[in-house]
Amino acid sequence: EVQLQASGGGLVQAGGSLRLSCATSGFAFDDYAIGWFRQAPGKDHEGVSVISNLDGSTYYADAVKGRFTISTDVAKKTVYLQMNGLKPEDTAGYYCAARSAYALHPIWPINLYTYWGQGTLVTVSS
Repeated sequence: EVQLQASGGGLVQAGGSLRLSCATSGFAFDDYAIGWFRQAPGKDHEGVSVISNLDGSTYYADAVKGRFTISTDVAKKTVYLQMNGLKPEDTAGYYCAARSAYALHPIWPINLYTYWGQGTLVTVSS
């Protein structure tokens, strides 16, 4: 059974930090890319960051470049999203998703991601 378990969300003041975790099981982790997406109330899903476990390539949305860092722990089959310098506009439900790392482009379309976890809520107060 494929599982992606997102955790680490919470309430933080603007300028603060959070680290999200996405623990996975049930698929060939090394051959997959893991992405973080977010959805704010009344808005569509937005790609945040993606990492390829195949070659370590990382990708970031312009809105989070320089503030967020994605990383992977292959032994734990877990992907992390370190979020620094949080802004109120980062408030959203954050979801992790997985897709094959082969033929990874285009990066962002959500329909290309095969497996999804439940969300974890991040709230940034001003």
